[in-house]
Amino acid sequence: MRTPVTIIGAGLGGLTLARVLHVHGIPVTVYEAEASPSARLQGGLLDIHDYNGQLALKAAGLMDEFHAIVLEGRQAMRVLDPDGTVLLDKADDGSGGRPEAQRGELRRILLDSLPAGTVRWGHKAGSVRALGEGRHEVEFEDGSRVVTGLLVGADGAWSRVRPLLSTAIPEYAGTSFVETYLFDADTRHAAAAKAVGGGMLIAAAPGREIFAHRETGDTLHTYVSLERPLDWFAAIDFTDAAAAAARIASEFDGWAPELTALITDGETAPVLRPHYALPTEHRWDRVPGVTLLGDAAHLAPPNGEGANLAMLDGAELGQALAAHPDDIEAALAEYEQAMFPRSSEVVTFEGAEDHGIDADDVRLHAVIEMITKKDR
Repeated sequence: MRTPVTIIGAGLGGLTLARVLHVHGIPVTVYEAEASPSARLQGGLLDIHDYNGQLALKAAGLMDEFHAIVLEGRQAMRVLDPDGTVLLDKADDGSGGRPEAQRGELRRILLDSLPAGTVRWGHKAGSVRALGEGRHEVEFEDGSRVVTGLLVGADGAWSRVRPLLSTAIPEYAGTSFVETYLFDADTRHAAAAKAVGGGMLIAAAPGREIFAHRETGDTLHTYVSLERPLDWFAAIDFTDAAAAAARIASEFDGWAPELTALITDGETAPVLRPHYALPTEHRWDRVPGVTLLGDAAHLAPPNGEGANLAMLDGAELGQALAAHPDDIEAALAEYEQAMFPRSSEVVTFEGAEDHGIDADDVRLHAVIEMITKKDR
């Protein structure tokens, strides 16, 4: 294949595509808005599933590197009632199919697997336009431009590439996360650490949930999920960390103190993460020379599958291009025909990444049943 591939976005999906293309000897350049790999924290734990994310890592030839960054024991799961009653305490016996790794470490092994200069940092896409015959021009905010015969939008929820293919715009999904962290948890926050256990905690009631992960360095990373309109969150002053935490915690009045401590004892300012989504059946007609992957293609509320699907998108697109080096359009059509139905599947419950359990429809006992049936 002689046409260089231009990828916008150095997230997990874009980097997986770049790695698979590199393995097959296909030239590729990734343009990333962030100034460097360390420009910001890369999020928390990801459970990488054996039926999608791990398949992508195998295609990328990085399974040994992945196993080296897996955090042992983190597939343990505890489900608690709001009053603190333990409904499920599932140990990690090493047989699960969704080992956990830090998102930042996963991104690092992908970056380390690429030749120097593959990723061009500090290039934020400003506008993209079609030039005809499958060629496109990307203009970056610094005024520089690149013209490419094959453009891949891996640039997330607010993709600048998506308008070439679709008029769809992400809409608020009705829920938001508020993130908090507790450090040195076993010694400084013993009750909360005991509640979380060695892996993941779930505690849920209609319209409100608490999820927490035990990450590296004795850190508890909490995702407080609330079903509230954006205006409700806008009325909270998140610049006043203590007041914001207290306001969020008040929505969990009457819950066990070891659970609400995950909010009130946070040692970083609470961070609001609204959830947006594209239509479930998001599709587009084949447009020569351009496609999308990951959140740019199928943004959904957190459900444990986002990173896994983005990586599988990248791997399968790379493999399709390698299989059809003389027919880019055939490769893109093959990729999209597989990606569209896969990305529209609704996940009720999956693994231990950021979950979006609908507690109005799925009570905790039903969650427990799903977990235990899945592992039988």
